[in-house]
Amino acid sequence: MHSVTARSAAAAIGVALLLTACSDAGSGPAGDAQVSLNLATRTAAAVTGAAALSAPETYTDAGGNTLEIDRVQLVFREIELENETHESTCEAASSSEGECAEIELGPFLVDLPLGVGGAARTVTASVPAGTYDEVKFKIREPDDDTDGDVAFVAAHPDFAHTSVKLEGSFNGTSFIFVSDLEAELKLDLNPSLVVDGSGTTDLTLFADLGTWFRDAGGNLLDPSSVSEQLVADNIARAFHAFEDENHDGSDDHGGDNGGSDDNGSGGHGTDDDAAGI
Repeated sequence: MHSVTARSAAAAIGVALLLTACSDAGSGPAGDAQVSLNLATRTAAAVTGAAALSAPETYTDAGGNTLEIDRVQLVFREIELENETHESTCEAASSSEGECAEIELGPFLVDLPLGVGGAARTVTASVPAGTYDEVKFKIREPDDDTDGDVAFVAAHPDFAHTSVKLEGSFNGTSFIFVSDLEAELKLDLNPSLVVDGSGTTDLTLFADLGTWFRDAGGNLLDPSSVSEQLVADNIARAFHAFEDENHDGSDDHGGDNGGSDDNGSGGHGTDDDAAGI
């Protein structure tokens, strides 16, 4: 298993969760507000009837290949909301100074919701009221030298050197894809996410699983022999973020969720500035 790093123009996830919020001071009163982070792989409209009872996510390509994904687990670290106007101020300030606040929740493991439509709530945290136009996060294996990561590995020994684990089948043959790949991402929020403290604001990260194991031509690749670097790059492009108050996995403002059909791929590029979260 080889460690790889992916960087793209709009994304961010990892192991120990650090939610850092850089508030737009002019957009709302000082004080705490609630933001809930949700995860989705399909919209509610895309899964109806019997399909809603089916666990695997199934993808095909023009060559007749079939990929079924039964389970996806990721190790999240460092989720950060930012307002680009105050980004430098936030990075320079401590958690007790003015426009910045940090909440450390520790390492956690997530299962992406499969076989259902809509978004599943993952975590809720307090942030300063304000307007945010970016979310950053990492996917990364746990370290060995922090108490939080040591505790995480003790609770999840299978993820001692693992950041991503998928189970499924490719053309009928079962596989387990395990990797310590690293992805740092930075996602634009367009329109910006307004957190006013009047209630919980829901932010959805949409993961387009259909693009993770494809080449540039849209052909499906066998997860048992695929390049980890290619998968890392694809994952970094496969996440999208938007406000989703009704948890249906769709942008409340009618934007592009980034989902692909069976033969397509979508997503964003990475940004080297996503490091240092």
